[in-house]
Amino acid sequence: MAEIEITSADFEKFREFFYRKTGIQFEPSKRYFVDKRLVERIEATQTQNFRNYFTTLRFEASGEELQNLTNIMTVNETYFFREEYQFECLVNSILPDVVSRKGDNGPIRIWAVPSSSGEEPYSIAMYLLEFWAGINQWDVEIISSDIDTEVLAKARAGLYSDRSVQHLPLRLLQKYFKSTGDGHQISQDLRDAVDFTRVNLADRGTTRDYRDFDVVFCRNLLIYFDDISRRGAAETIYDALKPEGFVCLGHSESMSRFSSLYKVRKFDEARVYQRPADSK
Repeated sequence: MAEIEITSADFEKFREFFYRKTGIQFEPSKRYFVDKRLVERIEATQTQNFRNYFTTLRFEASGEELQNLTNIMTVNETYFFREEYQFECLVNSILPDVVSRKGDNGPIRIWAVPSSSGEEPYSIAMYLLEFWAGINQWDVEIISSDIDTEVLAKARAGLYSDRSVQHLPLRLLQKYFKSTGDGHQISQDLRDAVDFTRVNLADRGTTRDYRDFDVVFCRNLLIYFDDISRRGAAETIYDALKPEGFVCLGHSESMSRFSSLYKVRKFDEARVYQRPADSK
């Protein structure tokens, strides 16, 4: 096969298309990263050149190739207990606030998006079991979502490298994981405790059923979006939350920069965002 060329016009055409489909904006500085992965998929699909491949992306009814490309275009790097202070905030401040206002015996619902390979939702589950006394009185539902189907499969399998678990206390590593030839596998009980689903925050069709959450973790995702996509994501999360529900973002992210839908709540452990009580 002749060497595949991605021209500047091709890059711009693809960048605009991928942005419309996913909300992810690739800056020109990411040109090498994007071109390399486009060439990889052009070769894998034997579509010969960018023009033919782009036609497939745009008009393939199943959307299978767009999903394959999305899987390799999204970067997923995380580890257990990342930004642990927010988990401390969850058990020490957020959940006591939620419980104090609950008027029913329904479950407490937590949504983690993106799930990446599962370290974050499993960290939430472990933190609740270890550090929140309320886990004995309340049912908790943890749903975790991602646009990448490959990392969702990895999350469900729950198999992790030494690097992923390096920040876990040895006691918790021994309690919740078993060593395998390939690394560390999280217990079946914890795998059963998290429901992994595919969601694209830029596609309201995939998010309309996500409602009535008490807490949403959306950390280190919005940094890949531009302000228009961030506002759209903020509205999607707003719709998913109960009134007075909470949002936790990454340490470098601020909801206040692009959305006025939320109020800031400053707890001892962290600053988070809250949907107002009088929301309709």
